[in-house]
Amino acid sequence: MVCFPSRLSRGLGAGVAGVALACLGPTGLASTTALAATNKAPVAAPQSILLVSYAVTKAAYDRIIPLFEADWKKKTGQSVQIKTSYGSSGSQSRAVIDGLGADVVSLALSGDILKIQEAGLIQPGWERENANNSIITNSVVAFLVRAGNPKKITSWKDLDNKNVDVVSGNPKTSGGARWNFLGLYGSVTQAGGSDGDARKYVTTVYKNIDVLPKDAREASDTFVKRKKGDVLLNYENEAILARKTGEWSVPYKLPSPNILIEGPIAIVDRNVDKHGTRKVAVAFAKFLYSPVAQKAFVDNGFRPVTVEGKAFAKGKFQQVKTFTVAKFGGWANVNKKFFGKAGLWDQIFAKSR
Repeated sequence: MVCFPSRLSRGLGAGVAGVALACLGPTGLASTTALAATNKAPVAAPQSILLVSYAVTKAAYDRIIPLFEADWKKKTGQSVQIKTSYGSSGSQSRAVIDGLGADVVSLALSGDILKIQEAGLIQPGWERENANNSIITNSVVAFLVRAGNPKKITSWKDLDNKNVDVVSGNPKTSGGARWNFLGLYGSVTQAGGSDGDARKYVTTVYKNIDVLPKDAREASDTFVKRKKGDVLLNYENEAILARKTGEWSVPYKLPSPNILIEGPIAIVDRNVDKHGTRKVAVAFAKFLYSPVAQKAFVDNGFRPVTVEGKAFAKGKFQQVKTFTVAKFGGWANVNKKFFGKAGLWDQIFAKSR
């Protein structure tokens, strides 16, 4: 067998170490083993990325992340580790703005991702980078009540009662609490009431709230473990997951009309470019629309957004009429009008304390 420098190695110069050789056997044909070795692409070094999310997604991501890591390894040969950080959505968005090195953010509402965009870490147009405007899950507001529902709470109007003690998170820190606020407000305007009517109603309800937990999980603990309140406003998925795990079993009602809760995903552009992790981060975001990921979300109480996910979820969720944040002019308007400095929430909070 005769071996000689390949065209690639000759182009690199004679001084290159480890020159690739092409070999001729007795028939004059190049050795396929040698050529395969020459053309084989190197496996990328192991990588890790940080997913920053809100508290109630943890159970779902505990299932999804190992599936993605195994799938990525099978497809690329590269080992990847998804690290996680969980907390209230508002607090998590501020942490990313303040320097928490998230590669991917999966927050409770697009309004919190918009804040990260406004801080210059995420490029405008992130909603168009994935299917369904980068929304990966849906949910609705649920009323969790005491056994037997002694206060007969089934509709939004039933909360307008000084004898009903309401539990809800703090809209300043909790994404779920902001959805609750919009559900309360929209229950009036969607029924034909004015902004003034809605403001009066929401103010009355918040006067019936003694404590404002920092996130949805803490709100659940306040109601279920500390036995505070007559009704808890929280994510439907939180109630479903708690029943499934046996952590607690509390009856719940879905008021109608209801706010369609939309959970987004986004790549933190500045961080992935700094870390060199864009390829893996983008792949992980897209994986969340896969059938196995959507099934994991459904199994943990979230309403799916894909055709495959909806087929799997058939019959598992109560049908309810919904309205979206678009009814309020979108998140840029909502952040300013309702939750910005001196916005409606600050005004109501001052009157309700």
